[in-house]
Amino acid sequence: MEFLIEYGLFLAKVVTIVVALLVVVGFVVANREQLKERIQGHITVTSLNDRYEQMKETLLQAVMDKHEFAHRQKQMVKEKKAREKALVKKHKAEKKQKPAEKVQRKDLEPTDTPVPEQGEADAEAGETHSHAVITAKPEGERARLFVVHFDGDIKASALAQLREEITAILQVAEPGDEVVACIESPGGMVANYGLAASQLARVRNAGIQLTIAVDKVAASGGYMMACVGDRILAAPFAMLGSIGVLAQLPNFNRFLKRHDVDFELFTAGEYKRTVTMFGENTEQGKEKFQSDLEEIHALFQHFVAEYRPQLDIAKVATGEVWFGQRAVELGLVDELKTSDEYLTSRAVDADLYQVEYKERKNIAKKMGLAAQAGVESALMRFFSRLAAWRHQAQ
Repeated sequence: MEFLIEYGLFLAKVVTIVVALLVVVGFVVANREQLKERIQGHITVTSLNDRYEQMKETLLQAVMDKHEFAHRQKQMVKEKKAREKALVKKHKAEKKQKPAEKVQRKDLEPTDTPVPEQGEADAEAGETHSHAVITAKPEGERARLFVVHFDGDIKASALAQLREEITAILQVAEPGDEVVACIESPGGMVANYGLAASQLARVRNAGIQLTIAVDKVAASGGYMMACVGDRILAAPFAMLGSIGVLAQLPNFNRFLKRHDVDFELFTAGEYKRTVTMFGENTEQGKEKFQSDLEEIHALFQHFVAEYRPQLDIAKVATGEVWFGQRAVELGLVDELKTSDEYLTSRAVDADLYQVEYKERKNIAKKMGLAAQAGVESALMRFFSRLAAWRHQAQ
């Protein structure tokens, strides 16, 4: 009997300790999840120069003689040390020059009435400036290119990442730096893409050069973003344009009537609802809806013309899409060049940094994204095979 009592007490102690440990672990896990919710994501920066150099070295190691490659590696180490020494000397020389420059600037300061600020002087003269002036880097100093990618869908879901990336870049970008935005989007919701274009406009307004690269498609809202750039590059078969507005919806009113189903819609305000999927659409409602589309189209044209005044806006704002070469002829694009070609050429004389905002994803979201990717992949394979079968049948 005493053994059973002692065993029961021992078991109670063990259960108590286990429960206490579970409570502590649960508390820690809960706090960690709350912390993850507060810290939604983070900025990652990748040196594209290093990436290109690694690719080059990997290929050279495969094709060069072993001893020749080793000699080349030693030579590169020597050159790197020489560059580092030269850079240290340059910084020391600059530090010595700064005090002298400050004294000279003080001597040159005017003693009489100060000159009004440029903005006030321009206002008095009736001049306005839509964008900040872009300045070049001092001679001998390497330029910096910040690369961002925007892969757009109908909702411009990548907007959340873009705004964080632009905000981070503008914290460190200086006059003479450049932002390269690689855009791939067929367009979508007006308000969402308008905000995405405004994010890119922040770069130009800060006096930083903005280059847009389009490898596949920048149509409708995608081109609304692209036109903000100081320069637009496009691949030869990239699709651009589609400066128009589209809205479509089915109407089930006759189907509901056929099955004796009434649809009631209550509104306050004459044009609160112009067209509907389930009610009977009136001619007045359709005309108002079309009028709204025309107004959005006019705003779209004005926006494009503001950033690319050389365009014959009436000629290109027809909703049509053009491929690279024709887009250059129409003025929608400045140069035919892929993003890879442009970035690798700039890596010779500039430091390239790919900036990416990565969101933290919980297990449920990761599983959902994996399932979505699987479904999309299966559908793509199905439609590809269906197209192949049709071709064989013909």
